[in-house]
Amino acid sequence: MSDLLNGRVVLVTGASSGIGAAAARVFSQEGATVVLAARREDRLAALAAELRDKGGEASHVVCDVTVAKDAARAVDFAVNTYGRLDSAFNNAGLGGDRTPLHLMGDDVYDAVMDTNVRGVWNCLRHEIAAMLSNGGGSIVNNSSVGGLVAIPAAAPYIAAKHAVVGLTRAAADEYAQQGIRVNAVAPGTTRSEITADWFGRNPGLEEMVNSMTPQGRTAEPEEVAHAAAWLLSDRCPFLTGTVLPVDGGFVNQ
Repeated sequence: MSDLLNGRVVLVTGASSGIGAAAARVFSQEGATVVLAARREDRLAALAAELRDKGGEASHVVCDVTVAKDAARAVDFAVNTYGRLDSAFNNAGLGGDRTPLHLMGDDVYDAVMDTNVRGVWNCLRHEIAAMLSNGGGSIVNNSSVGGLVAIPAAAPYIAAKHAVVGLTRAAADEYAQQGIRVNAVAPGTTRSEITADWFGRNPGLEEMVNSMTPQGRTAEPEEVAHAAAWLLSDRCPFLTGTVLPVDGGFVNQ
């Protein structure tokens, strides 16, 4: 284990797969006590057991971030179990369909906005309240390169991830003098269940995206997790309100 997050109690949403599960493993390796939150209890329980078997401290709580009471319950679980909440990685997200805007259904828009925007909103409100009572903390929201630039045939996703950037900057500004730092990561194409689904339904999409990325490849979820761990840590105490691309140079084009 390292000590980047040593002694910190960290809540991870969307922890049952992809970047969230990778983050839970990385944070645990960096010395954090990890609270795993997602909808799939079987996966959460298995991952928590894995982390404990490796010498870490971890527990889980079932949580649908689109439901405000669930977000509150996840934060309360962390505080009641470990006495405080030091950090949070608001990672739960939904990709939606790749469809031209004029053909996109309201149901897709609603699902993407509820998970990616309302979910972050719900979590921020309760995490910040807990951190204020503890004298401060650090939060990282998972946006996307889609929160910085446009990507065709994904309008609700682009709108949602831009909104995550806005929430990040607003919260960072509002709570900077109260000891709470709020930043975001903006991953490029990253190996996960969401991207596997997109690639499976859109042959040639991965090759096209990789051709637009200077490093020419899809990221591994651990690469995003390490960036989030650094942002959560005390190694960057004067950094708040920033959106860190983890994208192989994609937005630098």
